[in-house]
Amino acid sequence: MSVKKVHYTWKDIEHMVNVINNLMFADAWRPDAIVGLTRGGLTPAVIMSNMTGIPMLALDVRFRDVDDEIVTGPESNLWLAEMAYGYDENDDYNPEMGLFKTNSDKVKNILIVDDINDKGQTLQWIKDDWRSGCLPDSPVWDDVWHTNVRFATLIDNLGSNFNEVDYTALEIDKRDDPVWVVFPWEGERNYGIN
Repeated sequence: MSVKKVHYTWKDIEHMVNVINNLMFADAWRPDAIVGLTRGGLTPAVIMSNMTGIPMLALDVRFRDVDDEIVTGPESNLWLAEMAYGYDENDDYNPEMGLFKTNSDKVKNILIVDDINDKGQTLQWIKDDWRSGCLPDSPVWDDVWHTNVRFATLIDNLGSNFNEVDYTALEIDKRDDPVWVVFPWEGERNYGIN
């Protein structure tokens, strides 16, 4: 079975990043940091950072291209979770409220950027990892997502298991039209798909 490939150009990518920036600023929401996910999210995150002046960080969360000698799988950057939550080990913690006394002073807005929300595994892993590593029983986490931490993808597959993307430039549905998206930084690599 042959899968249709859809190629995007650098001009397409710049347009998609502009769409996401416009959506984000229309919400009057500005991140303190843009986090690009390895590999596909790094390029749009750098472009977005250059356009907005917002600092960019990288997070290596990949389930493809894993080599036991080089990359063993997703890396847990819990300090990002602590920034989004407002965690401070030196602050007084109220376990009933799940808050620190000066929580709001330390909370940072984080935008997590990827090229495509294909199946949802990557973005769901981040949500699960961050909550499990930083006060997992705190009710505050229910408010952190989509308030302090938001997700942006150039393309959002509506057939994904992760339906929580906050900003996207283009929606597709691979259930109806199974396409293989090729971004300009990928070149013409063959992933076993003809």
